[in-house]
Amino acid sequence: MKIDIQPTQLGTEDRPSEANQGRLGIRLRLARQTLGMTLKALATAVDCSESLLSKIENGKASPSLPMLHRLVEVLGTNIGWMFEETDGEEGIVFRAGTRPLIGLDPLRRGEGISLERIIPYSPGHLLQCNIHHIEPGGESAGPIQHAGEEVGYMLAGSIELMVGEKTFKLSVGDSFVFKSELPHWYRNVGTTRASIFWVNTPATF
Repeated sequence: MKIDIQPTQLGTEDRPSEANQGRLGIRLRLARQTLGMTLKALATAVDCSESLLSKIENGKASPSLPMLHRLVEVLGTNIGWMFEETDGEEGIVFRAGTRPLIGLDPLRRGEGISLERIIPYSPGHLLQCNIHHIEPGGESAGPIQHAGEEVGYMLAGSIELMVGEKTFKLSVGDSFVFKSELPHWYRNVGTTRASIFWVNTPATF
């Protein structure tokens, strides 16, 4: 997935800030070097090519969400730290129009999905909260599984949510909760953009 970070309001399509695009690569390289790991050793540990990992560290490519989970597990960190930001007004209020948007690369799985951050990535938060915007035909990378719990509320559109071996069709006003250890992914099965208010704990992404 390609990580594009930009201020946004719901439904806007502003271009990403170039100053923030390399944050993931810089943090990834720092975490690897702190552990004294070579590029080759980390690539082997997370089952990816050394050339891809090099591109990620240099801001020329980004990992899929499942690969990102493998990276932080091997490095002993968390995804929140990879994107840690300064809190808003006293770390309490985050104004409309200032929330960054993470766009997923359309050339990889995760096509047509963007994540609008409701609160910033910070070690001070026990929760991670985003609005997932999914274009028609878009689907998340996965299935993925990790520690924690997921809660969501459908704001717009309709999706199929797969949790474990079960599939659920959700539309506006529906909500859900499940343990993150269960394999899960979702896709937009409607003809319009779907939006999900999504909270998970602990804060991993």
